[in-house]
This record gives sequence, C-alpha cells and structure tokens, in this order.
Amino acid sequence: MALKVYVNTQGVNDLPFSTNPSDFTEMDLAADKLIFSAGSVTVADGQPIPTVQELNSAGLLIGAADVECPHFFLADVSAVNLKEIHNAGNQNKRYVFCASFDAATASEPILELWDDANLDTIADYCLGNEIAGASFFRAKTTTGALPGVGWTGNRMAGSAETHFLWLNDGAGALSAAKELYWNLRLTIPALFGNAAAEAPVWVIKYTSN
Repeated sequence: MALKVYVNTQGVNDLPFSTNPSDFTEMDLAADKLIFSAGSVTVADGQPIPTVQELNSAGLLIGAADVECPHFFLADVSAVNLKEIHNAGNQNKRYVFCASFDAATASEPILELWDDANLDTIADYCLGNEIAGASFFRAKTTTGALPGVGWTGNRMAGSAETHFLWLNDGAGALSAAKELYWNLRLTIPALFGNAAAEAPVWVIKYTSN
C-alpha cells in the first residue's frame, strides 16, 4: 500500500489527477510545507522559499472583521520555490488537494489536524486553543462533488466528530485504488488577540489490508 499526496498548482484548471496529472505537484511529506499568506512580491508563485522575515512581512493582518486567507502556497523543497495553490480557499473548486491510494484499504481514510506530531492535542491558537469549534481551518471533502459556493466545511482540529474529514464521503473503506480530494480554507477571527508562530500537522489515517 502506497499513499501519495498531490496539490493542484497549475493555476485555475479544476480537473482530476487521473486525467491531468501535470496540473499537480507531488508533496514530499517529510519536507514540504503549506504556507498561508496575504502574499507579497517575495511571497508569490515561483519565488524562492521565503525567510521568516519575508513571511512575517506578508502575514495576514487582524482586522475588525474576519479575514479570509487569500493565498495558499506549497513550499516545494525539491524545486526550492513556492507554488501557489490557486484553487484553494473559499472557492467552489473540487480537485485541489489529492490523496492517491494505489490499493484497497481496510478502513476509510480520514484527514485530521493536530498541533504536533504526537497527534493528541489541539493547543495551537489556530486550532482553537483546545476548542475545536474555534479553529481557523475549515475543510470539505470533494471526492464526490464540488464543495459549493461559499462552502463552510468542518472546523479542523483533532479527532472529535465534525472536526475531521471522511475522505471517501463516508462511503467506507476503498475497494480498489482511488484518488480522494478535499479543499481547504483559513479564516482569522475579527480582532483576534493572540500572536504565535505555529505549524500544525496534517495527518491522513487509515488501516491497510
């Protein structure tokens, strides 16, 4: 059993990996990272992976209203640059993030978000500081259909019901090789009063045959 994760970095095409693999970049799960940003001249598609100072300068600003993240990037370590994930966020786009399984599974794959690799706490501010319903991150499974205009999705934090994704739309274990999809958005609450450097961990869990 092999799992690979791909990200649609081509542009605005919203087509599946199976028919348009060249639209997707395979993630190095041990090195690559996702970056959420307001964007800038240096934090932009095709630019070198930014320094901490450059990331801070292009950070999202807290405001009097909720702030929706406008730019999602893959920090592609092998290419030493940023690749923008143009279809991520509050958009009615389906083929954005892809988990590709090359064989059947014994359980349905799920997507979770935790504050570190121990996968047992959600103490990060961006995960709601132990209140999953206050997480900045929302995601929606798009394996079977578009997410919809203005989609809400699940607040992602930990493993409590409604705070993770069933990546096969709740249809159970995979009976054969299959690609599963989801979209992701990030919203900072209005007048949020805390600041921290946080790097939550995304995890896909499943059991194999």
